[in-house]
Amino acid sequence: EEGPPHGPRPVKMSSAEPAWFFCTAGRGLEPFLAREVRARLGATEVDCVSGKVFFRAAAGPGELRKLRSAERLFLLLKKHSPLPVSGNRGKMLHEIKSLVIEEPKYWLDIISVWRKLHGYKGETDDVSQENALVLKRKSEEETNTASKRQKTEQVRAIVSEECQGEAGETCVATKRMSGQECWTESKSSSEFPSKGSGENPAVNEKLSFSFRVSCRCSGAIAKILTPQEIGRAIGVMLVKQCGWRADLRDPDLEIFVHLNDVQSVVGIPLCRLPLANREYIKTAGLRSTVAWSMASLAEISAGALVLDPMCGLGTILLEAAKEWPEACYWGADISDSQLEGADGNIQTAGLMDKIELLKASVKALPLPSESFDSVISDIPFGKKFKTTNDAQLLPDILQEMERVLRVGGTLVLLLSQELHRRVDGLTRCAGGDSAEVSADADSGAAPAQAPSVDGNSSSLAQGGGESILSRHFGSLVPEGVYAVSLGKTDAFIHKYRKVSAPGLE
Repeated sequence: EEGPPHGPRPVKMSSAEPAWFFCTAGRGLEPFLAREVRARLGATEVDCVSGKVFFRAAAGPGELRKLRSAERLFLLLKKHSPLPVSGNRGKMLHEIKSLVIEEPKYWLDIISVWRKLHGYKGETDDVSQENALVLKRKSEEETNTASKRQKTEQVRAIVSEECQGEAGETCVATKRMSGQECWTESKSSSEFPSKGSGENPAVNEKLSFSFRVSCRCSGAIAKILTPQEIGRAIGVMLVKQCGWRADLRDPDLEIFVHLNDVQSVVGIPLCRLPLANREYIKTAGLRSTVAWSMASLAEISAGALVLDPMCGLGTILLEAAKEWPEACYWGADISDSQLEGADGNIQTAGLMDKIELLKASVKALPLPSESFDSVISDIPFGKKFKTTNDAQLLPDILQEMERVLRVGGTLVLLLSQELHRRVDGLTRCAGGDSAEVSADADSGAAPAQAPSVDGNSSSLAQGGGESILSRHFGSLVPEGVYAVSLGKTDAFIHKYRKVSAPGLE
């Protein structure tokens, strides 16, 4: 399936064998990521669930790292239905351990793919017969009490006191966060030659890696077992069956386990740092994945002029210019400090010849009318800004953005829940209800009009009646609203198209 027009640029595919992967994504960005893996990697069998996108692709690590709407990237080991929950903790732990290493041959195949992706010499299939037999032992095999106690204490000692959130944030240990969903990392190591050790991998034929188990639980299972208990049980099993030992600081291999009421997932991270951490951004502003997703809606083409009239630190412009370098970009802001930060980011990214900055108010841009093909902007909100306190500011902003936008051009905005409600009031059809789900529902920021898995979205202006937005801004037609998470708060991406010059409808 081909990617949509103006979508991410496909990369030159490698000769890698197809493998199963999944990426974590910010809430609301899953459809953007699904579209991207199809367009960029030629991925097949794409499946979206909340917070994750699963796919199959023949892609190497360089190609996979080009994904821009993903948080973290994993090689998929297991994707299973939710584990049965019962009051028998021992039975549940047995089910979890079986999930991780139920099929030793499949485990060996996955490790082989992992080694190839990381450029290790030799094939995992050449491991010694002894190690293959070790992997096939059942996790409940009887061992002598002294040995079992020693291994249990070994893993117990290596359970990390910190857990890590999906966006890379560090939080306190789970035992101090009862009831909250977080990571617990159980770490073990092996005789596998560590990076820079100078050892020859051929000396040790055993399939041995330093490892840690990152366990995340939510839903019914989290009421019975803690992430520490699950991580410890898996760690003991891997120590017993594979002979791996602890390496707290620099594990070669991480086993990621996420258990909830929707599914059970086991994977291996392919990158130490999240893909969302951009090396070319010196000072972080808007989340890079959200910025890229906004730019992907703007239909940027070669030679286009793109404007962010409230550019802040320039994250949207950076993401757009990196992905679509054939266009020209302009950023405006009223704040000297924000422009200084944006200039530093542009220099770090080496995009001085692609992005121009100017100091100007979004309510009075010193730019010609109908001069830009796309306008993309994160309208500031929160306690630091008074945008929501000025009832007239939003119409003024929209009017000026409409003025500088060419007919046929796209307008993409990121709005707070409050600003979203105000725009929703403008877009509500006269004499009818809004076609979009209200953000005031009990579920919080309920998904508005989200893109389908293939990247398409339907217009919110459905049904009869004249749009009130058309009365105020006659040339702007809404094409979609996308609910996304910014971590501690929720926001909405609005997309519009300018269909005619004002007064000519």
